[in-house]
Amino acid sequence: MAKLNLKSLLCFVIVAVAFVTQTHAQIVPPPPGPPPPPGFPIDAGLVGVLAAGVLYGIRKKLKN
Repeated sequence: MAKLNLKSLLCFVIVAVAFVTQTHAQIVPPPPGPPPPPGFPIDAGLVGVLAAGVLYGIRKKLKN
């Protein structure tokens, strides 16, 4: 039978403790949030991207 040295035994104990704490310390996930409102989701970020694209296109047209 193979003999375990102290370093291997310590590594095994650390890995075993980490595994047990990870598997048994799971929290209950929060309940799902409310459903999104109906309609197309246009927010400020999308409006900013569209405005930047329009301004970029106008700038390219004026340069040429």
